[in-house]
Amino acid sequence: MIIDFHTHVFPKELAGRATAKLAASSRAKNYLDGTAGALRASMREAGVDYSVLLPVATKPGQQGEINRAAIETNRHSAQTGLISFGGIHPENEDYRAILRGLAESGVKGVKIHPVFQRVGIDDIRYLRIIECACENDMIVITHAGFDIGFPGEDFSSVARIERMLDAVKPRKFVLAHMGGWGCREEVEARLLGRDLWLDTAFSLLPIEAAPGTVREPGENPPLSREQFLGMVRRHGAERILFGTDSPWSGQREMVAAVRDSGLDEREQEAVLGGNGAALLGAIPSPDAP
Repeated sequence: MIIDFHTHVFPKELAGRATAKLAASSRAKNYLDGTAGALRASMREAGVDYSVLLPVATKPGQQGEINRAAIETNRHSAQTGLISFGGIHPENEDYRAILRGLAESGVKGVKIHPVFQRVGIDDIRYLRIIECACENDMIVITHAGFDIGFPGEDFSSVARIERMLDAVKPRKFVLAHMGGWGCREEVEARLLGRDLWLDTAFSLLPIEAAPGTVREPGENPPLSREQFLGMVRRHGAERILFGTDSPWSGQREMVAAVRDSGLDEREQEAVLGGNGAALLGAIPSPDAP
């Protein structure tokens, strides 16, 4: 089984504007149009059984609509291969009720994004959300490190992540982008081996420039094969999750990159799906055509 633990889709009527805006701010090519239909077609081509959707609430009032959509998506996961996490904003004062409601509805986790939500991950507003998610046996996945569209902003820097981990000690916590986009050395020195998962999103392939934009040669380089292997084996292959950040990377290309990374067969199977399945717990057998 292959599980892409890090994907994004948008409502059909908003997808074009959303992907265009994000492509412009990041100067990164989008491989898909941001719709669920395009993602499902990509999954069939790449042999991906499940994709985990990670919605981000950029305003406190957005969580209601996001979470209703997540619950509805999860009712059809066996047919579509799509599993949605919920969204929550650090300024949602009713965070306890939101998280409890999501857990009771079978939603497996929530996505937070300190850069987009403009709050440091070591802020008390995140600490209490992460702690409450733990109490409800939910996964929390966060953007980690710097962000391609907001250069230099440290809302989810390694130092802040480290302070958060020391304060809360979450049980099911995932750091996107191999622990910290744009700060590999700090991740290696301070986060590898801690009780958390890392996903591979935006880490293994070069970033292609969006049409009409320019990326300098060597700008934001991916991990080399040796760097990736070293990080996986130091942290433990059982704590690495396959993630693409689709629509910003191609699923077929990312599966091939993991297959060609130097991981042995057991490690590949764990990273591509076994670890994700174990972390998610019971999921229906996929029967999508």
